Amino acid sequence: MRKPPLIANAELDRLETWARYTSGLCKDCNATCCTMPAEVNVNDLIRIGVVDEFERDEPAKNIAKRLLKEGIVERFNQKSGIFTLTRTSNGDCYFLDRKTRLCTIYAKRPDTCRNHPQVGPRPGYCAYRKKTA
Repeated sequence: MRKPPLIANAELDRLETWARYTSGLCKDCNATCCTMPAEVNVNDLIRIGVVDEFERDEPAKNIAKRLLKEGIVERFNQKSGIFTLTRTSNGDCYFLDRKTRLCTIYAKRPDTCRNHPQVGPRPGYCAYRKKTA
């Protein structure tokens, strides 16, 4: 059976344009997944290095207040305890290098990123966009 051709520019809001994820797909992608809101928890923030281990017992709203002020998170949901990482003016994740399109914290990246595309709006698929030269 022939593999269906990739759609070169999936649209984030149109899940039907997303490509089925296959090994090696990321090497040619423009890091489209890094333009989606990245939801993280306190453990992720500690791993990333923006929250110290001793802050773990501090109220999450206090941590959120500091990280909002520092521009690291753009939202905090007090009910769920979930933080949303800030995105730059062009929609990129705060931790995505604009030139290389590579994650600057890859080894310490949040669980949301580690588990993509197995979890997310369309599990097993990604919003593939071919790298431009």
